[in-house]
Amino acid sequence: MLNEHDLRQRIVGEMHLRRWPHVCAPSTILQFVRVLEPEQREAELAAVGTLPPGGLPGRNENPRHRAGTLGPGIVFGWERQSEASTTTLFIDRLLVDEHGNFAPDPAARDAITWAMRLPGKILRAIRVLIVADDAAARALIPAMGYDPLDLVSCHISCQDGDQAARIWSDFRFRDENYGQILVAANGMEGGDLSRSVQRLQELGNYRNLALLGLPVAQDGWKLLDRVENELGVLTGQVANPAVRDDDLLSEVTRLSADLIAHATETDYRLSATEAYARIVEERLEGLHIRACPGHPSLADFTQRRFLPAMRTCAAHRRRQEQLAVRTERLVALLRTRIETRIENQNGRLLASMERSSTRQLRLQQLVEGLSVVALSYYGISLIAHMLEGVEAVVPGFHPGPVIAVLTPITLVGMWLGLHHLKSRILD
Repeated sequence: MLNEHDLRQRIVGEMHLRRWPHVCAPSTILQFVRVLEPEQREAELAAVGTLPPGGLPGRNENPRHRAGTLGPGIVFGWERQSEASTTTLFIDRLLVDEHGNFAPDPAARDAITWAMRLPGKILRAIRVLIVADDAAARALIPAMGYDPLDLVSCHISCQDGDQAARIWSDFRFRDENYGQILVAANGMEGGDLSRSVQRLQELGNYRNLALLGLPVAQDGWKLLDRVENELGVLTGQVANPAVRDDDLLSEVTRLSADLIAHATETDYRLSATEAYARIVEERLEGLHIRACPGHPSLADFTQRRFLPAMRTCAAHRRRQEQLAVRTERLVALLRTRIETRIENQNGRLLASMERSSTRQLRLQQLVEGLSVVALSYYGISLIAHMLEGVEAVVPGFHPGPVIAVLTPITLVGMWLGLHHLKSRILD
């Protein structure tokens, strides 16, 4: 028994997804692309596993893929993608009446009813009618109701130089809001025809998924306009010293929060749009399209309609990123203004403290001088009292000259004593 990695079965199964059975002409393919909410996933899986009477499950090795039969000549395939699910019905007959209208037989109608009941909102519903050759297709085209101004027709093939099938479609809704593509096999059959039609379908599916980002970009453009205008006003106010820093900071913070919230809401959708657009380009290249005279090709249709929408989405992302950068620069500018103001305040505070210290020093020096005088005065007064006592005991003793001599000595000694005491305290 192999000691397998836990993910081996899953990653190998991924390589076998999106496989189609071989199709041939005449036949009909119906495909539904649904977008589901996360809570609908389990209900969808249960619904896919519940087949109608007469349905049989096929070989299903991957939980994201189901296949089986729904009746005589009807094969189905179901596949789950990241945010969408695709259900495809392969019917081995052309479900068109003599007037060119879609006319399913009872077995096909039951299969379509089963497919329509699956959970999720349909993003794309398409019918592909495959006929043998151009002659059979031209016999049906008048009854299809295609708009001649929008009719797209071209040859598609698996590789350059191979036999090429031809397609016709105006990519507009038909009855019951289905899209419809007419394919003339022109000798292409089996795997080549299956791969070509599958690429054609994936091109349309991923195109619709990519276009989900266009309304998001268009709606977000108004918000980006408002943010850009407010950024311009705030940038001018940063240079105005009369505007309070707190008010500016509050406005810039609100603007930055709006941008972050908008980016959070739109980033996933626009990133998915970018990824889907790359897949569309790959599928378009893989179809090896050759134009038919008198008709725009599928490549022309895609470039004219699809690419401008993708450029709009890309421009929205670029502008959003640029506004985020400009907002960061404005925040940096405001921070510099606040820091400069704080530094100026600190400088003024230090200057004020220096002036205060100088005044205190001068007052201290004045007090020291006065203290020396006062202490000396009291010292000399005490000496004078003592000398007066000596004068009373010793006749002829005169204290005046002694006091005169001791006065400067006392002043100097008092000053030196206070200075020495202050030095000891400060050290």
